[in-house]
Amino acid sequence: MNSRERLIATLNHEEPDRLCVDFGAGYQTGMGAGAVHRLRQAVLGDVRHRVKVIEPYQMLGEIDDALIEALGLDVVGVHGSRTMFGFRNEGWKPFELLDGTPALVPEGFNVTPSEDGGWLIYPEGDTSVPPSARMPRGSYFFDSICRQESLDESNLDPADNCEEFGVIDGEETQHFARWARRCAEETARGVYITLPGTAFGDIALVPAPWMKRPRGIRGVAEWYMATVTARDYVRAVFERQLESALGNVERLAAAVGDRAQVAFVSGTDFGTQTSQFCSVRTYRDLYKPFHKAVNDRIHALTRWKTFMHSCGAILPLIPEFIDAGFDILNPVQCSAAGMEPRLLKREFGGQIVFWGGGVDTQKTLPFGTPDEVYREVRERIEIFAPGGGYVFNSTHNVQSNVPVENLLAMFRAVDDGRSRGG
Repeated sequence: MNSRERLIATLNHEEPDRLCVDFGAGYQTGMGAGAVHRLRQAVLGDVRHRVKVIEPYQMLGEIDDALIEALGLDVVGVHGSRTMFGFRNEGWKPFELLDGTPALVPEGFNVTPSEDGGWLIYPEGDTSVPPSARMPRGSYFFDSICRQESLDESNLDPADNCEEFGVIDGEETQHFARWARRCAEETARGVYITLPGTAFGDIALVPAPWMKRPRGIRGVAEWYMATVTARDYVRAVFERQLESALGNVERLAAAVGDRAQVAFVSGTDFGTQTSQFCSVRTYRDLYKPFHKAVNDRIHALTRWKTFMHSCGAILPLIPEFIDAGFDILNPVQCSAAGMEPRLLKREFGGQIVFWGGGVDTQKTLPFGTPDEVYREVRERIEIFAPGGGYVFNSTHNVQSNVPVENLLAMFRAVDDGRSRGG
């Protein structure tokens, strides 16, 4: 099989010729730029290469064609033309990260020093307006700054929380079409497309770090409370968002078609480390109708498999996600309560594709020994891979401070496990 055939077989719960592996196709399955830099040096030995920071909110590095080939990765990604801070992913310029990593950043990536020695970054790269995110000293990614204006809770207007939603224009549609065509025709890899505007209540998006003056409920705590205290308001926001989400699905289905195999739909987290963020009843009432509407439209128009990212202890919600039409679950956080790998595979392995869970990114990968990393990766592959329905990836993005020895141990374990097809 080539990589695309391998992915298609895996998505159809058929055992491929070897393990299907992804790093970097999605902004939930990538690596911090520092980790990519050190891994690339270790694998390819090119000390002069500067890694592109392709997702500056999480400071994810590009896993370029040479590294994809060297690591034997099977999936590549197609994303929108703009970053989480509203500037375009183009016009690359040299930049040194806080840890000294040499990199390339987009032209609009403009930062100023923060009081603690970190960075402040600005919507659309405009340093004349208040910053929308900060990276503390010693950190490797940005946190949104709450810029919520005073609210009249008795007179909330859902339109304020919908300013960012709309059907993409012709230029952006063609951007997706061009990249999907390049990936499909110039490579034999599987193609993962990130759909715009389909994630309902994703807390990373609520503060709108790309907007200069976001209105409505934009604070993290305030939004979470609103899902209980102002549920009709949140539902009204989702209803307006759904209109543009379905429009985007229709446009991209026509422009991209079967060049893609996977569509990222939702990045909303429904779990914490120890429990669900919301009850099953709340998911059914507030989120599921919108997820189902988007998934149903995708499945009616395309062959895409729909991808859901949710961290945490979500075991009781997995049947609901399946019923809502999701085909793929990520990141498979096995360290969270109830998320035992063998239980997940036994109960749901034939109904949903697990994409991730290959190694714990909270403890094992950053802080374990190479031998511990190797053993955990081999164990997860042996549990999840048999019978298909498993794409290997770590549990969420690999952070920039992971030792390169542990990254090499992870890929050594992957290579040793490929011969199972699983």
